Amino acid sequence: MTIPAFGLGTFRLKDDVVIASVKTALELGYRAVDTAQIYDNEAAVGQAIEESGVGRDELFLTTKIWIENLGKDQLIPSLKESLRKLRTPYVDMTLIHWPSPNNAVSVEEFMQALLEAKSEGLTRHIGVSNFNIDLMQKAIDTVGAENIATNQIELSPYLQNRKVVEWAQEQGIHITSYMTLAYGKALKDEVISQIALKHNATPAQVILAWAMQLGYAVIPSSTKRENLQSNLQAQAVLLDTEDMTTIAALDCNDRLVSPEGLAPEWD
Repeated sequence: MTIPAFGLGTFRLKDDVVIASVKTALELGYRAVDTAQIYDNEAAVGQAIEESGVGRDELFLTTKIWIENLGKDQLIPSLKESLRKLRTPYVDMTLIHWPSPNNAVSVEEFMQALLEAKSEGLTRHIGVSNFNIDLMQKAIDTVGAENIATNQIELSPYLQNRKVVEWAQEQGIHITSYMTLAYGKALKDEVISQIALKHNATPAQVILAWAMQLGYAVIPSSTKRENLQSNLQAQAVLLDTEDMTTIAALDCNDRLVSPEGLAPEWD
């Protein structure tokens, strides 16, 4: 199973804004879209996909189960509701968005329910998001590493999360990077700007290319057509060893997403 290296994120985009973003992205050639129950935009994303005219079999669609729906009696009904909103009989990948706070629902319970959703054909692949090493191990113990397609984690030049990445990759678990541009902060970095100048590229293209060259999938979002187009072209940027080493040195464990009461103990 190959997760597309490049896709469209929809975090914080709603209603007409997300409809326009998704339709423009699909028109430009994007074929992977990432959403989540908590984004409150699944219905709008589903509408955009339907109106785009792009065939369902051409798309890789991901959604994520919110913490209130992790119980074995809630997970599958909530996913069916997501499918109804997305106007599709299945999604390509379903992730656990965050681990259950205070282990209110055990990893074993929700991973078994997620695997059942897969066996019912509601989702082609399953995975996790925001999991540390201990939680990934528990997930592996429950469903096997072969059933965990990805761990979607915050990952940028300033937060390279190497411990989690290396451990996941050793188990054969793919990494999806979110917040890759560090909320735009990394776009202003002088080091990144110099590399961009060298390659006649934009800072965003350099950062996305860096992540993809490390083997991660990226899901940047944008509401502007020119940025959606430009981000897509990051796939053509090839950084050299010196560039990769230079960006590696920017790591400073600068985490931007760690909601209190929700985030696990990070590695």
